[in-house]
Amino acid sequence: MEAGGGSCLFSGFRLLGLYCNHVPHVLRYHRKHREFYLVTSVGKCLHTYNVNRLGIVAVSNSLPEDITCLAADRMLVFAAAGSLVYAFARNKEVVMCYRGHKREVRSLLSFGDQLISADGGGLVVVWDVRGGDAYLQLNFDPATFDVSAMMHPSTYLNKVLLGSSQGALQLWNLKTSKLLYTFAGWSAGVTALQQSPAVDVVGVGTATGRIIIHNIRLDETLMSFTQDWGPITSLAFRTDGAPTLAAGSPQGHVTLWDLERREPAAQLRHAHRTAVSASFVHGEPLLVTNGADNAIKVWILDQEGGGARLLRNRQGHSAPPTTVRHYDNEGKNILSAGQDGTLQSFSSVHERLNKNLGHGSVNKKKEQKKKKKKMGQSYEELRLPAITALASATARRADWDGIVACHRGRLATTTWNYRRCTMGAHHLRPPRGDDAVATAVDITSCGNFALVGSSCGRVDVYNLQSGLHRGCYGDEEKAHSGAVRGVAADALNQLTLTAASDQLLKFWRFKSRQEEDRIELNAAPSSMELHRDSGMLAVALDTFTLLIVDIATRRVVRKFAGHGAKTNDMTFSPDGRWLITGGMDCAIRTWDLPSGSLVDCFLVSMVPVSVSMSPTGDYLATAHVDSLGIYLWTNKSLCGPVGLRPLPADHRPEEEASEAERRTAPEEPERAYVSAEQLGAELVTLSRLSESRWKHLLCLDAVKRRNKAATPPVAGPPAPFFLPTVPGLTPRFSEPPQESQESKVLSCSLPSQRSKFAGALEASLVTGSFAVPADLLKTFGPSAVSVELAGLSAEGGGADGLLRAFVGMIDSMLAGGRDFDLAHAYLSLFLKLHLRSLARDAVAVEALLRLSSRLEAGWAELRASFAQSLCLLAYAKSALL
Repeated sequence: MEAGGGSCLFSGFRLLGLYCNHVPHVLRYHRKHREFYLVTSVGKCLHTYNVNRLGIVAVSNSLPEDITCLAADRMLVFAAAGSLVYAFARNKEVVMCYRGHKREVRSLLSFGDQLISADGGGLVVVWDVRGGDAYLQLNFDPATFDVSAMMHPSTYLNKVLLGSSQGALQLWNLKTSKLLYTFAGWSAGVTALQQSPAVDVVGVGTATGRIIIHNIRLDETLMSFTQDWGPITSLAFRTDGAPTLAAGSPQGHVTLWDLERREPAAQLRHAHRTAVSASFVHGEPLLVTNGADNAIKVWILDQEGGGARLLRNRQGHSAPPTTVRHYDNEGKNILSAGQDGTLQSFSSVHERLNKNLGHGSVNKKKEQKKKKKKMGQSYEELRLPAITALASATARRADWDGIVACHRGRLATTTWNYRRCTMGAHHLRPPRGDDAVATAVDITSCGNFALVGSSCGRVDVYNLQSGLHRGCYGDEEKAHSGAVRGVAADALNQLTLTAASDQLLKFWRFKSRQEEDRIELNAAPSSMELHRDSGMLAVALDTFTLLIVDIATRRVVRKFAGHGAKTNDMTFSPDGRWLITGGMDCAIRTWDLPSGSLVDCFLVSMVPVSVSMSPTGDYLATAHVDSLGIYLWTNKSLCGPVGLRPLPADHRPEEEASEAERRTAPEEPERAYVSAEQLGAELVTLSRLSESRWKHLLCLDAVKRRNKAATPPVAGPPAPFFLPTVPGLTPRFSEPPQESQESKVLSCSLPSQRSKFAGALEASLVTGSFAVPADLLKTFGPSAVSVELAGLSAEGGGADGLLRAFVGMIDSMLAGGRDFDLAHAYLSLFLKLHLRSLARDAVAVEALLRLSSRLEAGWAELRASFAQSLCLLAYAKSALL
């Protein structure tokens, strides 16, 4: 997912908690690494894991469409997306694209240097893997023979066995393009074909739940089994010597069949929540399974009687998450509650740090007993519904439970322990209100108390250590006359804030639980969020507007109206300057509180249901409708300067372009901002020279005295004297060069030797433009500037006209507003050197008076601008405090 319309604050970074989907996985063996790798599909990308640790190895590049099926050989991974088939090298890059199908490709089979693909229109194409050309095409009528499974029988050269949804099987020779044999089938559609360790023997799975072990050479059925869980989704034979067959079902169960005794050896109940794809690791007692529940599991068959136990797994949410919240102050762990009823923690550093806190249960001990007995009432009935709201605190997490959650349709709230990765021992339930439902929850910053609001208007306080009820707010045990939509406690446990559907926001004393103040809202609030450090409370109303309330002054300080639909969730930046909201209009907006304006807005393809900003401000986490993962967005303002400008409150960026257009469009290089030479006629611009070039012009004598060496330099020992010789056959000494007869003393009769700067300054008197001498003087160092200015007087070889010209140069620099610091520094040194000479020149005195008035007027304007800026800055700071 990418930010539509171009967000200036956030850019997509990565996706957390997504491991696989309904597409069956494939296993590969790497000869060089001597390791098995597992390849799964996650929409438009491929994930590669090593089987030993289930650690992610690579993430492939994205394809234009979702992947429908996979296949692999020892070098490449093949993925079908729509009517195209792609070949991936190094588990990442697309190196070949096979075009020829007009319908969606449903099956892939790789063997040798050939690849077979079958689509929904009955077309089967045999591809040359290296060349990418179609080697053979077979056309079937879907009404009579709809290809549903493919398999290459072991030791059958150039042969492929095709299964159909009508039940018949056909054996084809691909080299001669001939049908060798047709198997009548078993009056049921074929859903799976798998080669057994024995030659000529294959396993056939049917849509009626029947498993047939068949000899294709003799066309004889050796044995058959039947499972009661629906069609066979996958078959896998164990290859390390034990005669075991694993069969998957649509309900998530896996059956292990003993082929010698022809009976079930073990059952893996609830291995997955959806249809199972299973395969054995070659030569090892390891069974790998995956399903559409976003889980990858590796089972080891080391139990007595042929049973299996879970060895390792990678599991995310099997249903879209509804609430995401950062857990600790480091911002590395994200708590996520999903519609599947589980509470999980995802790490933004590495997936091995992920935690699964499990599924809530009505009675934890009773559920564990029923799991052990595996009889009687199903433990699924003891599970709690999905979590609708949660709150966490890390202050006392080492002592007792630090997470409290509300569940859909239940009054009692549950506690969770993050360190033990399990549900806590307490169910927080008020003494009254059996027909109510818990709607809002919060934990105090000290981690000792939990505040729970319910649909009947109650707000109760519980002690998290003991789980005991400590009281409730309001008269007659009701804080509001309507359903409570939000509760919060301030940083010092002085105030409790509650908002309810009766359009009231109330302020309570935390300890005495007495009402202190209230604010009448224009509409019923849907949710609220408190930033404890700044004391800013954000309230989302049902009218799609947002209110910012200062809990210190207890008044509304900001009002935002921009979302075109309900605001699902909101979060503050760590410094409290930004409020980030996600709404039903598929927009994520960022509001700047000091300026009271919208500064960023971008669109997403799926509705955001929850947003959370990390405590360090580096990432924004979002959860979306119909998406099992958690999206991380990078805060670009931490990486470099970001130019924010106020946007209209109803600003909505243009819809996101299609991914194909973005791929084909050339990337425009970022244009670096170039500052203007002069920002405005009423402003001044400083030079870009270092301070050492102009700051010490008035104290050059002191600098020279300070840098003077304490002791004079000592001459080194004289070098040895050698008479130079002339090269040749006869050695002879060279004669010393004769000195020039010209005198080194300059003749006083020559014209005046003026410097380049003095000449440029004299020429400026004629042209009236002083840009050339000003730019020339900027290239000199401090000592050179002092020498040039000292030489402008008649005593230094200059003239009175050069002094008046320099005053004109300074006047032009101040009039243009450029090089403000240099003009003042040069003028100060000029007056120090030539003030007495200028006092005797009436024309120069008149020019200095005009220059003095310009200096006073310029400084008055600059001082007014300073005062205005300081006033605005003080006002902005007071708004945050």
